[in-house]
Amino acid sequence: MPIPSAALELLATLAPVANRWGRWYVFGAQAVIFYGVPRLSADVDVTLALEPDAPERFAEDMTAAGFVVRVDDPDFVRRTRVMPFVHTATGMPVDVVLAGSGLEDEFLARARPANLLGMVVPIIDPADLIIAKVLAGRPKDIDDARALWTLHGDTMDADRIVQLLALLEQALAHSDLVATFERLRRPGG
Repeated sequence: MPIPSAALELLATLAPVANRWGRWYVFGAQAVIFYGVPRLSADVDVTLALEPDAPERFAEDMTAAGFVVRVDDPDFVRRTRVMPFVHTATGMPVDVVLAGSGLEDEFLARARPANLLGMVVPIIDPADLIIAKVLAGRPKDIDDARALWTLHGDTMDADRIVQLLALLEQALAHSDLVATFERLRRPGG
């Protein structure tokens, strides 16, 4: 299933800016769509390893490229590690999640370059997308993870997914991440 044209236009504007500031990847609904799951979404989510860690300068670069900051509060960015923008040309929101160390580093290393109408854009690996969706835990995220597993599970390392979810359970004091994944990967689960 193709990524909608407004999202492609946004990514064409975002990619040069993100490439100047570090490694990045698309995740969320647009990645789910890229991997073939029918999904409606009116936004784009990316993770960026900001180099150097200068959110104010990055916001200025985004503004010069045609984005408007949705939340102009440095404390919000420090607290949430999210920089919300709107792409002026399409009116489409984009959330730039500033990567931390650990899991996001691994996701950045495993991101896959995708050719989207002649434009190379890094997309989160589908197994990592399942991990992110299980961690988010909302019903739609679990539906997305189930659909991704149904389409691509035979190409994924289920043991790696379970190991990472188990580590996240310990780190975050969750007790249901592995069980959620085990349920969604069962037929009819």
